Amino acid sequence: MPTELRRPERTFTIRQLCLEFKCTPRALRFYEDKGLLYPARQGLNRVYSYKDRARLQLILRGKRVNLSLAEILDLYDKNDGGATQNATALRRFRERIVTLERQREDLDHAIAELHQACERLEQSLGDTRPDLLSEAEPHADTPAARVGARQPEAVR
Repeated sequence: MPTELRRPERTFTIRQLCLEFKCTPRALRFYEDKGLLYPARQGLNRVYSYKDRARLQLILRGKRVNLSLAEILDLYDKNDGGATQNATALRRFRERIVTLERQREDLDHAIAELHQACERLEQSLGDTRPDLLSEAEPHADTPAARVGARQPEAVR
């Protein structure tokens, strides 16, 4: 391949990757310990290549669709990096779609049952103790309200 067409040998620090992908240095070190990333070393510092950056992107995509680290490692450690890897990924992704669709159906049923239960309870409280209906409203300090407020740990 002609030299001018090759990607420049740019490297990334752990801080740069953490900022770009909104993850923690601890997560990157963990992925390295599990054999998912292989950064070079300059003294005590980790130096990540374009290949490491691309691999991190794939790892994080796998995590977003609930693949285990073992599944991610299996997907991206195929020797040819092409057809075999793609066929394995396609099979795993289709399996994950089926699993997630089942979970969504289960969640939809659970939510519908909870809505029905809420309606029955609201009716019952409305008939017997309407003064308690305001106390049954969700509070701001419930776990559901706090989920959106979670921030990644600071990058050093």
